[in-house]
Formats: sequence, structure tokens, C-alpha cells
Amino acid sequence: MAVRRIEVRERIMARNDEIAATVRDRLARAGVASLNLMSSPGAGKTLLLERTLQTLGRELAIAIATGDVQTENDAERLARHTDRLVHAVVTNGACHLDALQVTSALDQLDLPATDLLILENVGNLVCPASWDLGEQQRVVLFTTTEGEDKPVKYPKAFQRADLVVMTKVDLLPYLPFDADVAERYVREVNPTVPILRTSATSGQGLEAWYDWLRARVAGARRLVAQPAGT
Repeated sequence: MAVRRIEVRERIMARNDEIAATVRDRLARAGVASLNLMSSPGAGKTLLLERTLQTLGRELAIAIATGDVQTENDAERLARHTDRLVHAVVTNGACHLDALQVTSALDQLDLPATDLLILENVGNLVCPASWDLGEQQRVVLFTTTEGEDKPVKYPKAFQRADLVVMTKVDLLPYLPFDADVAERYVREVNPTVPILRTSATSGQGLEAWYDWLRARVAGARRLVAQPAGT
């Protein structure tokens, strides 16, 4: 009897990509900028988002969906800084968000009244790199408390990044971490990606981060304002 192999993972990924395409279309038609924020655990995603909401929350209508393996702790932290819904996705052990979860979040949002959607992925540089969420931009955080060679150990996340944010640079005087070496490793896998050096504690580099977000929002607005066929 012949053996028939069922490629379960490939089918799941293909279905996810179909849903992601729908998410991307919904966001584009509404003129909503979107980004997928990825990092290792403890790199500072939530603190960066807290500072972002504090600074840009009145200027931009920012919606956030945050993924965590077991708790809603990150969502609760962020909810203190905004009167908009923070969508908590508890993955119950899954190591990444997926496009269907993002669809559920979109269904609860007033998209015409939203400027920017930030998807705070589960802390992991392996699984999230392979899953399209329908986002326009991918941002990878890379912290000074990790090894400089993180980008070459986990190249897929950095290869597909539209922006790399080095976090906790205020700790550089106290750590055996060479920021220039770290940036060279980033360039090995993604030669042209912009790199920001930031500290959510001291505020260093955050204005450049805010300007980058403003530019993404302006770009999404321009696209939806263009007449059809241009």
C-alpha cells in the first residue's frame, strides 16, 4: 500500500498567509500603519511601548495587541497609559502570534479611528520570524544584555526586519557588550536595515523611534488618500 504524507505544518502556514493577506488589506484600506514587534524575552518591548504611549498617545491613535504565553501582565501595564483597548492574546504555550489572532483583534478595533496598530509578539526570536501577521513593518529589538552575535544566531528575524532597535544602551558602561560589534553582526544578515540605539529608561534615541513611527503613519495615510490607479 502506498504511503501518503500530509504536510500539516505547510498547510497551517499557507492558511495563516491567506489570513495575513486579508489583515494587510483591511489595514491598508483603513490607512492604518502596522508593525510586528519582536525580541527575545526581557529585551524591553513593553517598556518601550509604555514610553511610546506616554509620548505619542495624544498625537496618534495607537492600538496594541500584545501576546504572552500565560499572563495578561504586559497588556495590563500598557492599558494604564491609554484609554484605547489593549487586546491581550494569551497563547497558552504557543511561542508566537498568528494572523487569525490578529483578525480577532481587528474585529474589536475602530479601524477608521486608528492611526497605528502595534503587535507585541511573544518574546522569542525563532517562531515569530516565520509567521506573517499581516503587518506592514517588522521591528526587532536587540538588547545590550544579550550577546553581540544574536543576529547571526537568529538570522531570520533580523533578515526580515525593517528596523532594528538596540535597547538598554544606558547599561553599556556596565556590560561587556560592544555596540559597534553588535551592529556589524546585524549588517552581516541585513546590510541596509536602519539601526537605532535607545534607552527607554534614559530616553536616549527615543525621539528617532517616535519619528520613525510618525513616518510610518504618514505613509499609510498617503496610500489610502491616493486615487485608485495611481
